Amino acid sequence: MIELPFHRERIESSVATPLSLAQLREFDAILDARSPAEFAEDRLPGAINAPVLDDEERARVGTVYKQQSAFEAKRLGAPLASRNIARHIDTLFADKPRQWRPLVYCWRGGGRSGSLTHVLRQVGWDAARLDGGYKAFRRQVAAELEELPERFRFQVICGATGSGKSRLLEALHEAGAQALDLEALAAHRGSVLGELPDSPQPTQKSFETSLWTTLSGFDVSRPVFVESESKKVGNLRVPDALITRMRASKCLRLEAGTAARIELLREDYAHFVERPEALAAKLDCLAPLHGAERIGLWKSHLEGGRWDALVEELLEGHYDPAYRRSLLRNYVDAQSAVPVEVRDISREGFLALAKRLAQDHGQPISVKLPQK
Repeated sequence: MIELPFHRERIESSVATPLSLAQLREFDAILDARSPAEFAEDRLPGAINAPVLDDEERARVGTVYKQQSAFEAKRLGAPLASRNIARHIDTLFADKPRQWRPLVYCWRGGGRSGSLTHVLRQVGWDAARLDGGYKAFRRQVAAELEELPERFRFQVICGATGSGKSRLLEALHEAGAQALDLEALAAHRGSVLGELPDSPQPTQKSFETSLWTTLSGFDVSRPVFVESESKKVGNLRVPDALITRMRASKCLRLEAGTAARIELLREDYAHFVERPEALAAKLDCLAPLHGAERIGLWKSHLEGGRWDALVEELLEGHYDPAYRRSLLRNYVDAQSAVPVEVRDISREGFLALAKRLAQDHGQPISVKLPQK
């Protein structure tokens, strides 16, 4: 990574990591002075991008720094940075009051964040620079994800595919319970068919920052509900300390009838109705496990629009056996998990179930259930 090689003059106000989520939220804004590409990969929670150099400018300055000299890089970068900072003051920060207090960071807490912080303070705002920048924050996130999971008592929600685990997590969150929804954070439903339409997964770093943010906001005295995920959710890896803690935790098992499971899955994967070719391609990925004849049968259901038959056969032939093997192998309490019957798959039904489970586990309830 190449920093804008300005002279690192003393900044009047700076903060250092480790920085708690509560401390971050004390600032009125978190300003990421890095380029848009760096910002897209990952950033501090709630940060907005105020690039001192854009992607192309950063590449140009870095090339001159390597091929010529620091002086030539400074001479090239200074007017670029000045124009960008001036534009931000005219646009992004135009309505900020005198008391506005932002935290500014770049890759290492060097030239880019130093330049932006200096100008903001010259204007009169109480801007602070993050010592060590994003690099220091990233080290903090990685280190704390190694020990944060041990602080919590997890309640793992298991159950066959289509039993409503994700919907129950959503309802638990709405009911005021602490719910860690790994699939929502990973933008993936966790199976071969789990890609969300038009919603790419975040980067691994961004996923881990979201995990850190969520866990840092939880109360360690209250349980955390989480789904019985695998080590990977789509292409993203669940941190080792978290998955280990989850697998050693108590479980409860959702039980739903076949008809209810089919209805839930048809709702969750309704996008395949408009894109059957995408589902056909996913089914081909299962050929090494089930052979061409069975895949051909499933694709014939797809081509004939026999959705209920397709879903039921996928459950019986693929998902249920695979889930049972994985669950019993990885979650020590799965065999003796408390059964929880899912009788009503409506939003109201899951909210009522969430309210009962949260109360059973000593969670405060804040939601008012809708009237039927």
